[in-house]
Order: sequence, then C-alpha cells, then structure tokens
Amino acid sequence: MSYRSITKEADFLAALKHLEGCDPIAFDTEFVSEHTYRPQLCLIQVAAGDELLVIDPLGLKHLEPFWELLAAPGHETIVHAGRQELVFCLEAVGRPPNDLFDVQLAAGLIGLEYPAGYGTLISRLLGVRPQKGETRTDWRKRPLSERQLEYALDDVRHLQALRNMLHGKLEELGRMSWFHDEMNAWLADVAQSRTSERWRKVAGSASLSGRSLSIVRAVWNWREGEAQRRNCPVKQVLRDDLIVELAKRRSDDPKQIAAVRGMERGDLKRAAPHLAELIAEALLTPEEKYPEAMRSESNPQLMMLGQFLSSALSSICRDAQVAPSLVGTASDVRELVAHRMGDRNGEPDPALACGWRATVVGQLLEDLLSGKVSIRIQDPNAQQPLVFERRD
Repeated sequence: MSYRSITKEADFLAALKHLEGCDPIAFDTEFVSEHTYRPQLCLIQVAAGDELLVIDPLGLKHLEPFWELLAAPGHETIVHAGRQELVFCLEAVGRPPNDLFDVQLAAGLIGLEYPAGYGTLISRLLGVRPQKGETRTDWRKRPLSERQLEYALDDVRHLQALRNMLHGKLEELGRMSWFHDEMNAWLADVAQSRTSERWRKVAGSASLSGRSLSIVRAVWNWREGEAQRRNCPVKQVLRDDLIVELAKRRSDDPKQIAAVRGMERGDLKRAAPHLAELIAEALLTPEEKYPEAMRSESNPQLMMLGQFLSSALSSICRDAQVAPSLVGTASDVRELVAHRMGDRNGEPDPALACGWRATVVGQLLEDLLSGKVSIRIQDPNAQQPLVFERRD
C-alpha cells in the first residue's frame, strides 16, 4: 500500500496544501479513550485525490489547521460512524467537517443493517475482505509498525467507493432528502450532547424521583470536574451505580456515605465530606426546581400495543428497505401509541409521526391503531410472514 507518513511540521503543511484542492476528503482516526478524560487522538488517516496520508498527531504541535481545512467549504467529507471524528473537529474549531457523508448512516437508509461495521460494508458492497489482527493496538505507542499503519489506512481507502455506491442507491430510491435530514439531525444531536444535561445518562437513574435526581446531578457534576482535573475517565472517579446508590439513600452524613459498599477507596473516603455537602445542598433544592423525573410507562394497554407494533415496525421497514433500528425503537413506538391515545397532549409530535419516518411507518401504524389496516400471518416460514391489508 502506497502512502505518505506525516510526522513533521513541514510535511504536515505541505499535505494540507495538497488537501486544499481535493474533493472529496475521506478520513478516519485512531484514538484511545480508556486512560484520559477525553479520548486521546493518536492517528489521522486520510484518503483524498490519488493519495493516502497517515498523520501522526503525537509528533505535531498544532492540529487546528487540519480541522479548519475539513470545516471549510468546497469539498465533501466522508466518514464511517464518524461521531468521535465530529467531536474532535467541534472541539478544535467549533464547526463540523463540511458536507459530511457518513456511509454507516447511508447504509441504514437503503436497507442494510444499522449500525453496520466498516468491514461488513466493504465486504457486502465492494466484495473486499477487511484486514484483521490489529484491533487491540495501543495507538499511543511509537513506532507503529508497517502492518499497523496499513491496517489503519485500510479504514479510509475504500470510503469513497462506498460513498459512491451508497449515494447512487439513495438517489435510485429517492432518499437523498431522507439522508440529508438524518445527517442534519445527527449533527445537531452530537453538538447538543456536548452541552445538554449529560448527567441524565447515568445508568440506573431513569426510575428515580425528582429529589433523588437532584442528587444525581450534583454528584455527577462533581465527578465530571474531578475527572477533568485528574485527566482520567469519569468512571475511574466514581461509578454510575454508586451515584445512583447515594441518590437513593439521600444521606448527607459523611460516615454513611463512606460506609456505602464500593466507597472504600481512599480518595472516595476523603471526598465523603464534600459529597455530603453537595447532597445536603441538593436536598434543600425547592421542589419546583427538581429535575423532571422520567415518565413511567405503566399503562398496560400502552405496553401491549407498543410490543405488538414494534414487531409490525420491523416488518414494514424490511419491506421498505430501511434498517428498523434506524427508523425507531420500541420506545418510539410507545410514544406514537401514547400520542394516538391522547396521553401526550401538548407535547411535540412523536418521531414516527414526522418527516420520512411518518411516510415509511408512522402512517401505517396509525392506520393499524384506527382499524383502517389489519395485519395477519400469511406464511410462518416466509422471510416476511406478516401481511398488511387495508380494510374497505
């Protein structure tokens, strides 16, 4: 495999000059996230024009010019499952790569599985066997071997071919507008996730009351600050299950906090008095300022209809050549049913009732709920055993 290895500033600036005239630019990164607060960028692989480049961030002083180039207009940027690549760019220059095309997302919109791995896509669409053997590489170590570099570059050298095939299929199916809608929604979601209430993602907190959630929020904010200060992963500071346990106990007694199983570590014992202060302050929060508790979906009719229609959703999606997991989850189906039952008055329309999702599945599910369409099993052994029949 022929490529240029960029390890020096002069070569880096020359490579950027070359990339300024390229369209599209396909890129990928290798990073390590197990040891630091933010993932550590270790390698950037680029395929543009007739060149493959491997850029070593650990040997360069400033990478902002690369991210500025990606964010500048005048080219399409191709990635596969590029969430972390997008975050790197947003953190560096505050803007996403220009005209982003994610092949994983496009694949889901033509009926392939979602999310599909890069190896799966090049194998199914291009007939190329992916390289294996370096999945456990520590990309921080230098020097990297020729085998490691070629493995990394393999992740970008087929991206343009994938993009071209997927773009053609999207146009053939008339789904380019769907793709643009999804890309824009995905970009907005990634940007928002960096500033929104990320503490709500604490595992096990969904069933807690508003008062307990105020503790979760306070302790999460402390953990976030500690992890950033120590430059370590947040769960090395305090596990999610311990945050939830502290929130359930609602104790602002340092001794009781330190006595919780899992809090025996020396740094956590030393932090117990400060955690007690945070919990005490959270407990004094006025009720009207409590975080909103997650809605409990205990309605038995809602749960039953949601489960039934989730199976219908999968069948509809397969017929429509779109990945069910990209269209919606069981929770999205329950939201649609609740909306139809009048349990969500005053709230925004559910996802399955909007945009292309309404065209593919939302309206048909609505017709099932209203009795305009019936569903039956035609052939239990068929790939698509369910049949939808419109009633006269």
